[in-house]
This record gives sequence, C-alpha cells and structure tokens, in this order.
Amino acid sequence: MPVEPDAYRPRRSVLYMPSSNERALEKAKTLPVDALILDLEDAVAPDAKEEAREKACAAVQSGEYGRRELTIRVNGLGSQWHDADLSAAAAAGPDAIVVPKVGSADEVRGLVAAMEAAGAPEHTRLWAMVETPVAVLHAEEIARASDRLGCLVLGTNDLYKELGASFAPGRAAIQTSLQLAVLAARTAGVAVVDGVYNDVKDADGFLAEAHQGREMGYDGKTLIHPGQVEACNAVFAPSAEQVQQARAVIEAFETAQAQGKGVVTLDGRLIESLHVDTAHKVLATAEAIAALS
Repeated sequence: MPVEPDAYRPRRSVLYMPSSNERALEKAKTLPVDALILDLEDAVAPDAKEEAREKACAAVQSGEYGRRELTIRVNGLGSQWHDADLSAAAAAGPDAIVVPKVGSADEVRGLVAAMEAAGAPEHTRLWAMVETPVAVLHAEEIARASDRLGCLVLGTNDLYKELGASFAPGRAAIQTSLQLAVLAARTAGVAVVDGVYNDVKDADGFLAEAHQGREMGYDGKTLIHPGQVEACNAVFAPSAEQVQQARAVIEAFETAQAQGKGVVTLDGRLIESLHVDTAHKVLATAEAIAALS
C-alpha cells in the first residue's frame, strides 16, 4: 500500500536561530529551510532570555514563516528559565517545543503534562534532545514515552563533552550513540535529526558528515548557519535517479502481480514487498518536498 504523505514531512534542514537576534529572525523568513529552532538556550545570553522568549513567541504567532516548521527550544529542566519558557511556548503554540538534555521517559511524561497544563494546542509536539550518555542508553524508552513526542534531536556537541571524547572526521567516538538513537526513533515511529557541524567554513567536512547521517537513516540535520541549508536539503532529499528507480520498482511489481507471477525481477534483481514499501516511501518523501516549493 502507498505510504501516507503526512508521515514524511520533510525535516532535512533544521536551523537553530537565536531568538534574541531580530535580524536573524527576519532572515529566517527567506531561507529554504524545512524547520527552524527558535533558540532560548545556548544561543542567548542570560540577560537576554526574557526578551528572546517574547520574540520567539511573537515569531510563532506572526504567520510570516510560510510552510517552515516552527519550534522553540526552551531552557533545560532545572534551569531558572525553564518553567516560564515552557509556559510561554505552550501558549504560543509552535509546531513543537524542543527540550534539551531529556534523560528519561519520566521526564518526557512530565514535560508533556506541563505543556498540556499550560494550554499547548494539540498540534504542538515535544522534541526531545538526546545529548547525554543516559539519554542514549534510554533512547527507546524516551521515544516511546508519549504520543506527543514527535522527534529526537541529537545534541552531539554535548554528547562529546559528556563522553570525554574527541571529535575526528567520521565521528567514530559517537557512532554507537548515533545508531542507537536511530534505532530508538524507528522503533517508536518518530523522526530523528542529526547534530550540528561546527566548522561553517568547511563545506567538504559538512557534506561528508551529512552524507554519513543520511546513510545511517537520519531524516535530516540540525544546522548553525544559513549557508549550510541548501547542501543539507540536497543530501537528505531523494535524488532524481532514486525517484526514477522507485517508480520502476513499483511498476514492475504491480505488472508482475497483474500477470499472476510469483517472482518479480528488475534489472536482474529480485523485488520483494519490502522493496516496494521503500519505493513508496521514496516517492512520498519526494512529493512532500516538492509540495514545499
């Protein structure tokens, strides 16, 4: 059966934007990005937190960001700003509220209860950041904790720090963590986006890491600079060749079924129902991306 297009909302490029920066918020309206994380946490100085909160909520309610998915990242549990951030964000009604350093299923359930108590509309989901060893080890429990949880977001910088690991091309130190997060997301049926690449001048390094994330199964990648958006969109979108191949697989399978054949081959390769399911997913993803234009 064809997959449902709504199940494949593109999240190829997910850009952090400091909510205290009016110019950045304005620029975000013109970027070809799939999703924005309006940040109240790391990108905002302590004395600018309240102003950033007001600006992020106003941006969400402005209706000026088109089809872009709008989320707000609040300050973490236990911080002096968390409760006010969560209440304000819930009232503003973004597509999602992003919470850093979520470490357990109980925390997810507590966050969802707080969102609902603050009046979050039904469409506002929770995105949980996986950026500590305990979160990685409990990623499946976190992903399954609530139907309101829609996405796992990897916080790779914090993960390196918590592990005491050193960054190197290929990310060998965190590959197990990256893979466990994908397994958890797929098991729970939620989206998952990769961490940031810090060197905004290293285009080749960024592309290599984006391709690695795509090959692992990530839906997209979080970004720290607008210059990374277009390359990221290209990496995480089905290529023209993949779309053509998907159509050929579906056509060959349907033709064989109509002819009563038990074995289906295409270019000498056996086609099974799992290949057809994958082909439908490729087409649904391509159609969802095309609908953004």
